[in-house]
Amino acid sequence: MLKTLKNFLPTSARNSSGIWKALSYLDILGLFQRDPWGNFLFIKRLIIFVAGWPTYWRIAVANKLTIEGGEHLKNLPNENVLFISNHQTYFADVITFYHIFCAAKWGMFRKLIPIYLFMPRGKTFYVAAKETMKSGFLPKMFSLAGAILVERSWRAEGKNVQREVDTSAADNVTLGLNAGWVVTFPQGTTSPYAPIRKGTAHLIKTNKPIIVPVVIDGFRRAFNKTGLSYKKRNVNLKVRFKEPIFFHDHQSLEEIVDIVTKIIEQNVPENIAEWREDNSNS
Repeated sequence: MLKTLKNFLPTSARNSSGIWKALSYLDILGLFQRDPWGNFLFIKRLIIFVAGWPTYWRIAVANKLTIEGGEHLKNLPNENVLFISNHQTYFADVITFYHIFCAAKWGMFRKLIPIYLFMPRGKTFYVAAKETMKSGFLPKMFSLAGAILVERSWRAEGKNVQREVDTSAADNVTLGLNAGWVVTFPQGTTSPYAPIRKGTAHLIKTNKPIIVPVVIDGFRRAFNKTGLSYKKRNVNLKVRFKEPIFFHDHQSLEEIVDIVTKIIEQNVPENIAEWREDNSNS
């Protein structure tokens, strides 16, 4: 109970001084809070409130959402937590995470009762491809809700490409971790069993965050690739949080990639691996 009440207390504004810092201690509604990039969290919470009602209907009424392992969210610190998940749609996955995290702020870890939309969690961020978030009005609005935009060096507009790595991406993710919780999809694609990108391993080595593995299922059956349109209703959407883990300094990038692949259950099943090998040799 005390932990839940603490979630609603104002916090001191970082990198501020004078009247702004004084006001932050009285700022119960978060009117003067900003994210690491200077954006007001009040605007972000307003977007979550507006977008939360129709998206709640999509994931919890038109479909059935099952949350497993929600108790692993109870004792997490408010900063430097990295959620690592497999990926099935562009937006429905991360929207569902936002609902669950906002509910956790209110002390709800198994079910969604959307009263949390009146005071949602503001310091949540997610890693997203820049081209995806610039592709229309709704993606641009969702971007304001906390997207950390990265330019993928290996893929653009559905095609494989080769370009310089976006070095600013790691810095922006670090800023997000220093301020709150960050969700990342380390495969960088919605395709199942795609390889884990080494950039995630670099982030883990640099920031040493608490890692919360997440495995999701059902979103690909319920929604189209964007996650904004139905393919089917009454689908059981599953979000399973695993026990938080840490990585040690001595672990190599390759070892971290291998562990991440396993904990989000994206190691290629044996029958698929054999099929791929047979096709490559034919």
